[in-house]
Amino acid sequence: MGFNRRQFFLWSTASVIATVSGCGARKGGSVLIGNNLVSGAVGDSATRSIPPESSSPLLAPKRSGVVRWVVISDLNSQYGSTTYEPEVEQVIRLIPDWQPDLVLCGGDMVAGQKLALSDDQVQAMWDAFDRHIRQPLADAKIPLGFTIGNHDGSGAIRSGGLLFERDRSIARTYWTDPAHDPGLTFVDRTHFPFYYTFAQNDIFYLSWDASTAAISAEQLTWVEQSLRGSEAQTAKRRIAIGHLPLYPVAVGRDRPGEFLNGGDTLQALLEQYDVHTYISGHNHAYYPGHKGALELLYSGAVGGGPRQLLGSDAAAQKTVTIVEISLDAEQTTYTTYRLPDLEPIAYESLPPMIQSSAGRVQRRDLVLDN
Repeated sequence: MGFNRRQFFLWSTASVIATVSGCGARKGGSVLIGNNLVSGAVGDSATRSIPPESSSPLLAPKRSGVVRWVVISDLNSQYGSTTYEPEVEQVIRLIPDWQPDLVLCGGDMVAGQKLALSDDQVQAMWDAFDRHIRQPLADAKIPLGFTIGNHDGSGAIRSGGLLFERDRSIARTYWTDPAHDPGLTFVDRTHFPFYYTFAQNDIFYLSWDASTAAISAEQLTWVEQSLRGSEAQTAKRRIAIGHLPLYPVAVGRDRPGEFLNGGDTLQALLEQYDVHTYISGHNHAYYPGHKGALELLYSGAVGGGPRQLLGSDAAAQKTVTIVEISLDAEQTTYTTYRLPDLEPIAYESLPPMIQSSAGRVQRRDLVLDN
């Protein structure tokens, strides 16, 4: 990773922000870095807050054996919109500077799920997504892994049929067009783009259709078969991604239909096959959590409608998260920025746990008494 003189100065004077290792490190002690209390091993990410109009925060050079993602979600604005809010444009512009191996999107890439929209309007939204998001990433040779959100192609059922079959058909046509290749190495793309698997850098990724609260029995059979397969079992890490979360963490999302049915059962299934992290969107609120041994990365919204965390007085905020995984050291670090000012978000600024109607999620750096 090459640096010019200005970049080297910015990186060398950067301050370390709170990063923590994976689940196993939660039992370790804590150290104080600046004003940040860090549990377990300290990662190597460094950052400096820089006004978005001038430059991006620089991360430390990526070490050998480290995989870097940029995690984004909920990019859409109002129904039918063919434009994106400034923070979306900001993040897409900054992503190449962060040099990720992969961008992961937690869904809601367009603003559908409204029957009054015409076919032309839905198609126009995907055309806008292509111009503003997919094509710039492809030009930078950055693969895009994603999950389908409820506004992209909801799987909602009414009277025995798909309520938004038109939306799903247009989404399928868009993603299966070779001109819109996301740059992934697929393991199974039989049901792409709604659920599929791919692999990269010794990591196995499973994207399921969590555009509604129900994961079908057919899909769950596929999930088990996929996670039992040799590609998954020989990978150094397994990651799952879906739009709706297992448990809610945000105001307005703590009601049935806004999170997956049977969260505890799904959590147990993912843990059974040693899935490390489940990444979700839909809550429009960043929260780095865990439930048992399963890490839960709630990606905040980059587009419209950020939400407050349950039980928190802090204002809603848009965010982008950079994840670094050291496979050999089994260490994972998060660096999350508030948008648009790119101020880093420290763990201790977030609630230590979030209690919802579906259960309790703990912050990933903590193990609390039950």
